[in-house]
Amino acid sequence: MARTQRRQTRPGWRPALAVLAMALLVTALPSFCDSASAQELIRRRGLFDMLFGGPPPREALPPARQPQRAAPGRPPQAPAARRAPPAAAAPAPPPAPTVEKLDNARVVLVVGDFLAAGLAEGLMAAYADAPGVRIVDRTNGSSGFVRDDFYHWNAAIGPILEEVEPDVVVVMIGSNDRQPLVVAGRRESPQSGPWVEEYTRRVNAFAETIGEEGLPLVWTGLPPFKSSSMSSDMLAFNDIHSRAAEAVGGTFVDIWEGFVDENGAFVFTGPDMNGQPVRLRGSDGINLTRPAKRKIAFYVEKPLAKLLGAAVEPGIERLDPDSLTAPGLAPQEPADRSRTHPVSLAGPELDGGAALLGALPPGESAERPQPEAPKPGRADDFLLQDDVGPR
Repeated sequence: MARTQRRQTRPGWRPALAVLAMALLVTALPSFCDSASAQELIRRRGLFDMLFGGPPPREALPPARQPQRAAPGRPPQAPAARRAPPAAAAPAPPPAPTVEKLDNARVVLVVGDFLAAGLAEGLMAAYADAPGVRIVDRTNGSSGFVRDDFYHWNAAIGPILEEVEPDVVVVMIGSNDRQPLVVAGRRESPQSGPWVEEYTRRVNAFAETIGEEGLPLVWTGLPPFKSSSMSSDMLAFNDIHSRAAEAVGGTFVDIWEGFVDENGAFVFTGPDMNGQPVRLRGSDGINLTRPAKRKIAFYVEKPLAKLLGAAVEPGIERLDPDSLTAPGLAPQEPADRSRTHPVSLAGPELDGGAALLGALPPGESAERPQPEAPKPGRADDFLLQDDVGPR
């Protein structure tokens, strides 16, 4: 009898259990998903399966709400924010079109050491838009007039001139020449008497080789360096180089003032060719920056413009040899305009007269009468009081 009553009353528990489960579901669902997600889960799995079928699978939860398993002993971390994709880099500007040089473009040969290589780079930039000018770089960075066992400029310059056939030769050399010279079997220190004599001989021979070919020579001076002793030697070299260039009718370009301050001291930073402050020298106080190379070329452009004539014009399409300065000839000096050309006596300025203006009448002496002696107290009396006696 009791067993029968127990069987009859057992099915009545199920509705109560369902009501209790619904209450638990309403309170539990917001802890792991929002109301929209709960409705989606109920639709997909069913209410009974959610109540008695175990926790929902991980893929059923929204991506932003998926629980993260924390390492043992560490608190759970918040999900990392998504990183925005990197912005696309701006496209590089297209390279400037290369200007094709004319077949009869004037050839400017640049020789010397590493400073001359920088000068050649600056000249290439200066005449990049000039089809009538071609720069040929035949420099040797570690060369000079001292170490002819490494590179013998006096022996090499002749074959170079025959090969390149330049119209103008630009030289910049000497930064590597602060080394001993062997003179008559003896090792002479730099700037000693025998050293200067031998060094001057080599420089003069180099300049004479270019002068004998009838080529215009533009010798570029050396700049100062951070070391005061090096700068002192560069000044001595510039003096030797300028005399050698001028002896063969060449031009010496002094660039010293462009790399010192108002007190004549070495500077790392200074005005560029446009007057804007830029870095001119490397950290070693020796090498040139790109603006410095262009600045040196700016100094050299002026004498080159006199020698190359119309060839330096940008965008020129045809090069007429008759309009250019003939190679081998230095630019002509301007005519002396201080002289006054003679005027004809029958010129219209005389208005029919027979004598020049200011001519004396016939019979009058050319001697002018002496002025009257000044009287004391008059405006033309400039004598001191002491000269005329006491007051």
